[in-house]
Amino acid sequence: MAYRILRWFLRLIARAFFRQIEVVGLDNIPEGAVLFAGNHPNSLLDPVLIITTSGRRVSFAAKDTLFKSRLLKLVLDGLGAVPIARRDDHGGAKSVDNDKAFAAMFEVLGRGEAIGIFPEGLSHDESQLATLKTGAARLALGARARSSVPLHIVPCGLTFVHPARFRSRVLVQYGAPIAVDEAWLERAGADSRAAARELTAAIETGMRALTINAPDWETVRALDAVRRLYQPLDIEIEHRVELARRFNTHYGDVRELPVVVEMMARVRRYQAELDALGVTDRELARGLAKREITQKIFMYFALVLFWLPLTVPGLMIHLPAVLFASFAGRHLTPRKDVVATTKVLSGVLLVMLAYAVVTGVVAWRFGATWAVAVAALLPLSGYATLQVFDHFALFGRGLGALARRFRFRHDVAALRETRDTLKKDIADAVDAVKPSDLVPLFPREPGVQ
Repeated sequence: MAYRILRWFLRLIARAFFRQIEVVGLDNIPEGAVLFAGNHPNSLLDPVLIITTSGRRVSFAAKDTLFKSRLLKLVLDGLGAVPIARRDDHGGAKSVDNDKAFAAMFEVLGRGEAIGIFPEGLSHDESQLATLKTGAARLALGARARSSVPLHIVPCGLTFVHPARFRSRVLVQYGAPIAVDEAWLERAGADSRAAARELTAAIETGMRALTINAPDWETVRALDAVRRLYQPLDIEIEHRVELARRFNTHYGDVRELPVVVEMMARVRRYQAELDALGVTDRELARGLAKREITQKIFMYFALVLFWLPLTVPGLMIHLPAVLFASFAGRHLTPRKDVVATTKVLSGVLLVMLAYAVVTGVVAWRFGATWAVAVAALLPLSGYATLQVFDHFALFGRGLGALARRFRFRHDVAALRETRDTLKKDIADAVDAVKPSDLVPLFPREPGVQ
């Protein structure tokens, strides 16, 4: 019961922080014992997303230092988390003992339930997967050796459009399961360390198929611009991520080719021109038509006006919470990969505390009936605040696009011509250098595959 309540609550939090959560590959999750192995780019939000989207009861391995916080310990215990001691958290001590933790996870998997683990070990904000540790493989092999229950490892890919930004989007992907069968047990019996390394390599292959990996963020940004110029408009986020993954995967093989060097230089110049004008590639692609932009501005403004009255009852609660969460994310976080977690934790705690105080005061002054009404109204006001935030942001973006349409109309027109030429040349270059056996993601348009 505690797990279900916490999962429902975490789902509300995730839906509040992210504007869109797209989930792909749920049919890859089998019945029976499952070990979810995911990349770890966004601290505590990563397990939250797997817990709330996988459809399974998932117990995560969590570093034992998190259990020092009474509040976090209460939540982690309710979610069935298993504390893991890491050498890095204990001064590099070699005497760290995780026998009890492994025994607990063996028991969970032996019951045919699910465990979640991040083989990279640490959450990070690097542009590619870190070297995987063998813990996930050793856990899977050990659990399978102790039980006849079928066990599968399911690779997970978490891709955040803007990891730390409020009301951004995220793609959660579940890859093809890896069956830990008798063949793996035989390998482990012959050489346990070699078997763990081989299984770790298989896990890494599965995870790399679901994540975007590049040598540095500058390359990621340039290849993302190439991806936008190459793809059709309005494709699903799943296809966007897969296309980005393909570009990042194959770029290393062709980066020295003259046609690729030239294209990347032109793309970087195009990005610089976009930045100079304050125009996005998406705006150029859509034409910045005055009539269309004006219609959307009025629509967004109308939606803001529709939801605005409902925001008033909780305005003095939600606004300070959002402002403080934003401040905490910028100034109270030691690493970039924990910015979103800091925002979520500080915002949620402040809102819950404020809800409790206001409801208690109303109950004391006006009675239980009014307190129940206020307790129902405040979350509704919070939902209305999210709607106003989203549509006001779109309204502001539309005003900016319209202003640029008038102010830089000649520059924008010239840049659009540059974009059209670049788009065609990129399509031709990709057709020339892409692997011949690569299956197209979408039907071919002129210069698109």
